[in-house]
Amino acid sequence: MFARRAPVSYGFPRRSLHVNGAVGNPTFLVAKLDDRRAPRATQRDTRDEIAAAERSDTTAYDSATSTDDCAMTDRTLYTYFFVCAVLGCNSSPAAQQPPQRPPPEVGVVTLKTEAVTLQTELAGRTTASLESELRPQVTGIVKARTFEEGARVKAGQVLYEIDASMYRAAFAEASASLVSAKATLESAKLRDERFAALSKIEGVSKQEAEDARAAHELANAGVAQRQAALEVARINLDHTAIKAPISGRIGKSSVTAGALVTANQTQPLATIRALDPIYVDLTQSSEARLKLRAQLGAGKLQAGSTAVKLKLGDGTVYDKDGTLEFAEVAVDAATGTVTLRATFPNPDDTLLPGMYVRAVLDQGVATTAILAPQQGIARDPKGNATALVIGAGDKVEVRTLVTDRAIGDRWLVTSGLAEGDRLIVEGLNKVGPGMPVKPVDVGATKGSAGSAAAAGH
Repeated sequence: MFARRAPVSYGFPRRSLHVNGAVGNPTFLVAKLDDRRAPRATQRDTRDEIAAAERSDTTAYDSATSTDDCAMTDRTLYTYFFVCAVLGCNSSPAAQQPPQRPPPEVGVVTLKTEAVTLQTELAGRTTASLESELRPQVTGIVKARTFEEGARVKAGQVLYEIDASMYRAAFAEASASLVSAKATLESAKLRDERFAALSKIEGVSKQEAEDARAAHELANAGVAQRQAALEVARINLDHTAIKAPISGRIGKSSVTAGALVTANQTQPLATIRALDPIYVDLTQSSEARLKLRAQLGAGKLQAGSTAVKLKLGDGTVYDKDGTLEFAEVAVDAATGTVTLRATFPNPDDTLLPGMYVRAVLDQGVATTAILAPQQGIARDPKGNATALVIGAGDKVEVRTLVTDRAIGDRWLVTSGLAEGDRLIVEGLNKVGPGMPVKPVDVGATKGSAGSAAAAGH
């Protein structure tokens, strides 16, 4: 069972040198060579001593070898018994198999349906609810500007004064012409009445009576004409004072005192804008609008409210909610979008016309929505959303999902998951499809209705 070790030398080799058939070590060899020169009797005695030493060496070697072999055998047996005691020396096949590892623990979330307000975020720009461009209605020299640029003005307030001397003279001339026409009318009236009476007694001819009546009517028309001319002169004189047609904030002036302005010129003198309330014009794709109408018609969604929230360009949320007023009845042929208009209160003039904003609108309410935590959703090489769920027998299954939008830190799942599914959210790197696992509930999804703007909608 065990191989015999090679003989161990203890300082005296068993057979190292041969001299005349005798075996000995170098000490005995020297003695023997010296003894050759000694007498024969002495040599015989020496041979006997050498033979005795040989026998003593052989006995000592055999004893040492036997002792080493016994010691080695004991140590080997002790080692064998120790290994058997630790590992178990059972020759049965079941004992030789390695112990099975317990299934890994994974954190799961049990999905539930909940009511979720679906919202959409649309881009838009602010627009003044009223806007008026000031242009002169008469030609003349600007004598004064009576407002401060950027200030609030009220309807009817005088903003510019144009030199009115020529228009006052024209008004006076028109007034005098009206007086003259009225005098002519009075004379023509009296003559007509007189000739009408004489015509009855044939005191004048019918032709003269008719001429007097025609002159009376002509004088009457002349008065009306002079009255109209006087009104025109009065209007022109009134237009020399340019007044604010609406209340609001007025912008910068394009002219100063001493400038010549002409009636109905293309360049406005200034612009007045009413900022409270203010409009926000939004754009929505016609496809998204059709999809929303289809979902509402199929009963998948309930109609949302008309309340609108506003996000400003710096990311802050406007502190006042607006109201969705109407949607345009036509689609823009160039962009394929529909314009929506919302109205917001703006008492502090926080919103100015032309600002880029994003409005958050309530599209509808999904009463049986499935929201899955984002840490439990992955993407395959094709970009499809996938998830690991625990199926029958606590074994891992792979599901392919269809996600609609992100709501907070969860995905709105429209296909692939159902109420009661146990979604793996922790320990995903330790498991694979078909593996048995030990599920540990890390918390169910919240049942309260959630709402958030959908990215990309």
